[in-house]
Amino acid sequence: MKLENTGKSLSDLASLLTERSSSGKEKENEAGKADFDPLHPFKAKKKRSAAVPAGAKPFFPKEGASGFGALAGLRAEPETAAPSVSRKTEKKASSLYKTPASRPAVKTARTEPVKPVSPAACEVKPNRPEGPRLQTAPAARKPSVPRPDQTVRTEQSPAPIQKEEPREGIRFPKLKNAQGKSQTASQKKEAGKPSHPEPKQDSHPKKPKQHHRHADRRTDAARPVQMPVRNPVPPFELMEGLPVSARADEIIKAIRENQVVIVAGETGSGKTTQLPKLCMMAGRGTAGLIGHTQPRRIAASSVAKRIAEELHTELGTVVGYKVRFSDHTTSGITVKLMTDGILLAETQTDPQLRAYDTLIIDEAHERSINIDFLLGYLKRLLAKRRDLKVIITSATIDTERFAKHFGRDEDHPAPIIQVSGRTYPVEVRYRAIEDDDSNDDKTLMGAISDAVDELEMAGRGDILVFLPGEREIREAAETLRKNDPQNRVDILPLYARLPAEQQERVFKSGGKRRIVLATNVAETSITVPGIRYVVDTGLARVKRYSYRNKVEQLLIEPISQAAANQRSGRCGRVADGICIRLYSETDFARRPAYTDPEIMRSNLAAVILRMKSLGLGDVKDFPFVQAPPARAISDGYAILSELNCVDDRGGLTKIGRTLSQLPVDPKLSRMLLAASENDALAEVLIIAAGLSVQDPRERPPEQAAAADEAHRKLSDAKSDFLSYVKLWNYVEKAYRDKESNRRFQDQMKRQFLSPRRLHEWHDVVNQLLDMVKGLGWRINTAPATFEQVHCSLLTGLLGSVGMRRVDADFRAPPYMGARGIRFWIWPGSPRAKKCGPWIVAAEIVETSRLFARCVADVTPEWIERIGAHLIKKSWTEPHWEKKRGEVVALEKGTLYGLPVYGSRTVSYAKHDPKLSREIFIREALVEGEFESQAPFFQHNQTLIHEIRDLEQKSRRPDVLVDDEDIFAFYDEKLGDEVCDAASLEAWRKEAEADNPKLLWLSRDDLMRHSAQGITLDMYPKTITMAGISMALNYYFDPGSPRDGVTLVVPLFALNQVDERRCEWLVPGMLKEKIRALVKSLPPRLRRNCIPIPEYAEGFFERYGIGEVPEEHLLDVLIRDLREEKSMICEQRDFKLEQLAPHLFMNYKVIDEHGRQLDMDRSLAKLRSNLGAKARETFQGLADHDAKVVDELEDSITTWSFDELPELMEIHRKGQTLIGIPALVDHGDTVSLEVFDDPQKAASVHRAGLRRLFRIQLREQVRFIDKNLRSLQSALMQSAAVPQISRSFDNFEDLKTQVIDGALERTALADPLPKNRQDFYSRLEDTKGRLSLVAQDLARTFEDLMREAVRIPKLLNGYKGQKELREDVEEQLGQLFPKHFLVTVPAKAFSNYPRYVAAIVMRLEKFRDSPARDAEKTSEIHQLEVPYFRRVAELRGQKEPRLEEFFWQLQELRVSLFAQQLRTPIPVSVKRLQKIWNSIKY
Repeated sequence: MKLENTGKSLSDLASLLTERSSSGKEKENEAGKADFDPLHPFKAKKKRSAAVPAGAKPFFPKEGASGFGALAGLRAEPETAAPSVSRKTEKKASSLYKTPASRPAVKTARTEPVKPVSPAACEVKPNRPEGPRLQTAPAARKPSVPRPDQTVRTEQSPAPIQKEEPREGIRFPKLKNAQGKSQTASQKKEAGKPSHPEPKQDSHPKKPKQHHRHADRRTDAARPVQMPVRNPVPPFELMEGLPVSARADEIIKAIRENQVVIVAGETGSGKTTQLPKLCMMAGRGTAGLIGHTQPRRIAASSVAKRIAEELHTELGTVVGYKVRFSDHTTSGITVKLMTDGILLAETQTDPQLRAYDTLIIDEAHERSINIDFLLGYLKRLLAKRRDLKVIITSATIDTERFAKHFGRDEDHPAPIIQVSGRTYPVEVRYRAIEDDDSNDDKTLMGAISDAVDELEMAGRGDILVFLPGEREIREAAETLRKNDPQNRVDILPLYARLPAEQQERVFKSGGKRRIVLATNVAETSITVPGIRYVVDTGLARVKRYSYRNKVEQLLIEPISQAAANQRSGRCGRVADGICIRLYSETDFARRPAYTDPEIMRSNLAAVILRMKSLGLGDVKDFPFVQAPPARAISDGYAILSELNCVDDRGGLTKIGRTLSQLPVDPKLSRMLLAASENDALAEVLIIAAGLSVQDPRERPPEQAAAADEAHRKLSDAKSDFLSYVKLWNYVEKAYRDKESNRRFQDQMKRQFLSPRRLHEWHDVVNQLLDMVKGLGWRINTAPATFEQVHCSLLTGLLGSVGMRRVDADFRAPPYMGARGIRFWIWPGSPRAKKCGPWIVAAEIVETSRLFARCVADVTPEWIERIGAHLIKKSWTEPHWEKKRGEVVALEKGTLYGLPVYGSRTVSYAKHDPKLSREIFIREALVEGEFESQAPFFQHNQTLIHEIRDLEQKSRRPDVLVDDEDIFAFYDEKLGDEVCDAASLEAWRKEAEADNPKLLWLSRDDLMRHSAQGITLDMYPKTITMAGISMALNYYFDPGSPRDGVTLVVPLFALNQVDERRCEWLVPGMLKEKIRALVKSLPPRLRRNCIPIPEYAEGFFERYGIGEVPEEHLLDVLIRDLREEKSMICEQRDFKLEQLAPHLFMNYKVIDEHGRQLDMDRSLAKLRSNLGAKARETFQGLADHDAKVVDELEDSITTWSFDELPELMEIHRKGQTLIGIPALVDHGDTVSLEVFDDPQKAASVHRAGLRRLFRIQLREQVRFIDKNLRSLQSALMQSAAVPQISRSFDNFEDLKTQVIDGALERTALADPLPKNRQDFYSRLEDTKGRLSLVAQDLARTFEDLMREAVRIPKLLNGYKGQKELREDVEEQLGQLFPKHFLVTVPAKAFSNYPRYVAAIVMRLEKFRDSPARDAEKTSEIHQLEVPYFRRVAELRGQKEPRLEEFFWQLQELRVSLFAQQLRTPIPVSVKRLQKIWNSIKY
């Protein structure tokens, strides 16, 4: 089980292939690396570092030492030199276990460190072989049984823990250099002295032959294995007191008699260190090495050191180890410790593992992919190599499953040896959390604190607490420190990402009791010294792979029974131990016996790719201990398909075969392949290597802020991937400018960078560089662009793209990923809050949330181009596109559910030719949406348009045949291949050769019956009004705004349209309108016209033929009914609301360019909207007519012209426009101007004529002005009534309005003067009457104000009656508009005192019956609301019937509220409702 694996997946088989082979070729390639600068590994090294003297080779310390020589590209001194064995004899103790007779005992050889030598001393002599120099070793001491503290001492201080305890993977032998040449002696001199004696070298090395990379594997069985000279194994003894030692004879016998042995022993039984010795005692290790695998690098190194110490030999003589980035083996060793990945890598060059005669697979219970794959491989290999012995061992192994797997058959399983007991007994205590809520951090922390307190009372000894993750470790440490204010204990964290310096503290004993808070890195393989007690939370962060979402999951889960036993086995090694489990015994019993093997919860893409490349057959047939589920295999193939590695049949593609040669994860390999094609290999090599190793950036909890700041400076603002390149360049410059190795290392640590991890990163880059050069890939010399780098990365990360969710709030995941997942950006990323709409992530991992790590912005165009083979396309809305001449559809492309693009117009014929053909015929040929000059099409469309025109005019939709009939015609004639314009033309060339009119339609084909009675005269195309010819358009579309006949009105002629003429429509529609009007009459009147069609036909013959009467249609119809039917009716008898909309003229106003400005059936509404603009346009035309300009005059003070013309002609583009002249008031003078609107001209002319009379009557006006002083009091009274006082700015304004009102009643009485004679005649008549009329008007106003001044006083008594006050104020506002003395007609103004008196009486009687008053008010409002709505729609346009209706409303108020005042005409609510209906319709 692996916990807190926040780095790259260790379950991917190919990701572990960066291990180096132990062959001699590796040594040659290592020497060749001296020619390259690894920080610029893509160019030849030109200059040495200043810190390295010329001619000398720098010494690079080990992982924890100072110096960064590895990143300088200069190979280090061998970490373990060839030992110099002493020739001194060693005394043999009688208590030692003697070696078997088959293998003579060898004196102990003790190695000594090699002194630094000069480069010349490292040169290999061509004529003298070099071998080990033996020296006499001192006598061996008899080892006694170790005391507990001694045992701790021998197991402490291992190398720092690697990334989440990574397991090594299969390794390929290092390829030759890119030039394919052997290295020269000078290159070897640069490379340094080999770590073990080498055979004689030829002084003139030949160029090695290039051969297939599997050639060695094919010929390995036939090639004899040359065993190197072994270093002597000194006499040794087994560790006393260990359970394994007690059963040594049984184990030795089982090894000798069986090919496979299963050894299951509890933790602490000594199986890891004693089994290699038992194998040597059984005679193994003579025909080959004893290989001993461990799942982690730290375990391999620590166990090797421990065994070497027990054998009293130096590491590298008898016992060595080989792990990733470190090789401590020589040719003379007998026992080789290694990771399981190293052993798998050796199967590439030694398929039958001839170098080994015994293999010990330790910690097999972890069931990693490497272990499962290795066990399956050995299952097949054992049948070929009967001499090979395999020992499977672990503390919590599923013995039955393993025994059956390696047995000959079901009845003959492999033997099992159970090693029970331990060094010291362990007591297991169950302390379940009370509420059984393990996810509650506070409760869990409290339980840990209580358990620690309980163990402190049990006795002395260190405590190991197992926690699921780093966050829980920090919280537990904080809780425990609060409970230890005296600082009596050391609280130490232990997890994989912990810096090496802090990890080393865990393996050093101190004076205080220690509490080690660890993840499951301390569960197996390594031993924390001094541990006596264990606290097991029962939780672990388990890595799983989601087959559905294709993401890694690192969720906290309850551990299995086997894992719990492993944890309890960590204590009881120094004294009696206690393990406290923070869960119940019942819970323990319910848990699964063993942890799910990694192969059951991992992505198998790399495994499948590797097996196919090695020819190991189908993964389904491979003899795994526990076969992966079919879903996992399908998922692996899906990932490989995403990378273009496999075809539809599951075979390797060219890309797949290329990727299988690279020792990294297939996704990273795919990136490298794409980078080689995109000239971005240099950058992507660095990025891929960085993603495959543990992040060199450290983040100590106590210095988190400082680390984040330091890392932020080394990050790229646009891409987390490019941060790797930036970091690489920074380290390169730092190493180039370094003063010493120690200072360089200190600089890295100040930047929170791990030199050890940087060293590993550099090694992987060099390994990948060798590989890609071996494949012939070119390294780019110019820097790659952002697009080149990230397009290369996208090829391997198409399943890790994300799109920002527009609808996401701040609490929801902001990004949507492939297959419907939703995720956050990892908060530690500098791009967390800066990412764009589309991103790509190196990985998406589910922990507390689903996080995307190492992200960069991408564009959907890149995704579309790179993921073209994965994009699923869908097409919607297929339709004909006239411009392209083909059927198109909207294409949408999705990548795993993400919409990469949408609404893209593409040709649809290749996707569905049958439907495209149908759409082409219907929309292009039948509906006519086709740009073609083909004779058949032009002919057919002309016929169709003629028949449709008849339908529109006659309003008969049944003349033209259905579209289905036309479609059937084309469908029968056209070939099946015709689906667009191009295919139609190609088909026509052949089909019309014999019959040119094959596709011609006839009138009989298109018409159901003849349209008799329809002539063009009845449906004219134009109509002339005011000298302007206006077009008429006909539409038959019931319910449409343009249904019926539409008059196209130029903007300048809008105010000149004769509404009376438009009521008659056109002759072809007059009969229908007359029938509809007669049918709208009441039944008592309508029955006199039966049969109605005959009457309509007669009316049409009388009035519809010839010139249209210049009267309203209703007036003519009423007269005709009276004459023909002796029937008397009024306009209100006709219910115009019952008429269909097409029986009213529709008006469309256009500008000078023919663009529609507005369209409506109400001419008054159009004039209110566009009347002013039309007037400006018309006057602009008049100003361009020279003749009109000559007739117009300015600065007129008297009637200086003869007769005012009623109309004026304006000529424009061959048309004669009619204008209406009018006098315009300019204050002291007037002018003669022309207007287009008769109503506007009349209004302006009235004001201008009034001004002309005032100029001529200035003496009379001056006299009247002096005699109106009595109005001063009336003006003061009006101040109490705001509705009246707002009409007057001051006293002079009031007098002016009184005089103008008098002029309106005298000089401007109808008819207005039209010529000079009429003007002066009216002037003389006015001189004698003007003063009297003005005085009478003034008195009326004074009387009115004396009554109106009472209204505000009465309203003050009804402050709580809001509705009453609002109604009275609104009525006053309606009665007294601006300039009411001038604008209100004399007849109506004479009734004002009565209207005001009615208001006063209403207010006086209101208290008697408020409900009655409210009821009457409601009745009035029902009539006033539609009236004022209609007035607002007209926007100032006057309509006489509306003005008359307003005064009738005022009379209705008098009738309802002051009936005693009487009304001149009978009024009632019902009567006014009828009047309004007639006005409305």
